[in-house]
Amino acid sequence: MTGEVTPQADTSYRQDLSRSLSFRENILITLSAVTPASSVFIIVPSVIQGVAGASAVAFAIAAVVGVVVALCYAELSSAFPITGGEYAFVARTVGKATGFALYLLTIVAGILILGVIAGGTGKYLGVVWSALDGHWVGVVVIIATGLIAVLGIRTNAWVTGVFLVLELLALAVLAVLGFVNVTQPVSMLWTAQTAGPGGTLTAASAGLVVSYTAIAIFAYNGYGTAVYYAEETRQATRTIGRAILWSLAITVLAELVPLVAVLLGTPSMPGLVAAESPMNYFLLARGGTALNTIVSLGIAIAVINAVIAIMLQLGRSLYSAARDRSWPDAINRPLAWIHPRLRTPVVATLTVATLGALAYALLPFEVLLLGSGASLVITYVMVGLAALLGRLRGRTQRAVYRMPAWPLPPLLALAAMAVVIYENLRSDWIPVAITLVILAIGYAYYYACIRPRPDRWTLPDPVDED
Repeated sequence: MTGEVTPQADTSYRQDLSRSLSFRENILITLSAVTPASSVFIIVPSVIQGVAGASAVAFAIAAVVGVVVALCYAELSSAFPITGGEYAFVARTVGKATGFALYLLTIVAGILILGVIAGGTGKYLGVVWSALDGHWVGVVVIIATGLIAVLGIRTNAWVTGVFLVLELLALAVLAVLGFVNVTQPVSMLWTAQTAGPGGTLTAASAGLVVSYTAIAIFAYNGYGTAVYYAEETRQATRTIGRAILWSLAITVLAELVPLVAVLLGTPSMPGLVAAESPMNYFLLARGGTALNTIVSLGIAIAVINAVIAIMLQLGRSLYSAARDRSWPDAINRPLAWIHPRLRTPVVATLTVATLGALAYALLPFEVLLLGSGASLVITYVMVGLAALLGRLRGRTQRAVYRMPAWPLPPLLALAAMAVVIYENLRSDWIPVAITLVILAIGYAYYYACIRPRPDRWTLPDPVDED
């Protein structure tokens, strides 16, 4: 019976979710979780302000890291096309305790990230109408998107798809304005500079560029979320790996091209670096006030789109953990319930929306950032380990997609994450410490509450598509 939580003694999960998404529709939702426009307008500016033109180098390096991580995701997702995402394949390749610890980290960080992203809505809507520039707007966005996310998965695919087209149009405007107004030399793209005294730029070190590459990696993140919709995607075993790789390729193109255009087309590199909002500075200089207002509205739409997509992802993650009986059954039953008509995890999704709204309303923005700051790095470390150990232990033999040049991609991914962790510790150790504390709590909960119960976390095989 749909939603009934019973010991998972069967060889595979039941097909409770609606397997109705096409390959393209999966990519639409996945790209909406990446939200390229939000990255360009919210994350990219901090890199520009840190290393000026060399931000193009930082994003190019991040793209290479993205490729090796995406290859790991693709093989693991093909072997384990399960809506639980990363924890589902880490638990089956690295170990159950590590899988649950990662699960707790990703669900906590995901809820905090909802607040971080939703907080940008008021800022950009405020450009259109100042009354909308308030903290309450973020709360309304989280609640409203939660109500949208409980609708059928194909409905959400098309809603997020339409929003995605609008945000890509905003990025196209940036690219066109930059490339038709090129004023900076091409050498600026690999010239590392930072703000100096009196509004001037001074030379920056290669190490500083590497440190900002960590931020660029975060800007590309989201392509791996395709696996969260695997149980709702037709022929997922054969297509989910390609969906991840295509999502990364489109993401890199959608973010790197506008960045290069802005760097080459800015009327003043010192002015761009010194601006409080570099992208708005560029738009006002090259397009005027009216165009800046229109594009700002597009970015607000992009932020809302990202919240919808992340809500879909987290709702399915919470549902998957309840289905695996991670909590007391009084909690598992409602969270694992699937609406008989919508075929979506309604209670799990609305729970995520409620927790996200409360976190955003009650916690300072700095706490939201610190709590989610290092989670991505640890997640990528676990993905790299899973891709490495999965083959060594023979756990990923069922994968239709097999990454080329194994074990090079997972080894490169782990090496890149080691550098990022080192740079994070040098700049601010607190996010890493918070991440390790959450992981420790996850391990403690697993050994205290899950491992002693043989009927929990039996981890069946993926749903049989046939």
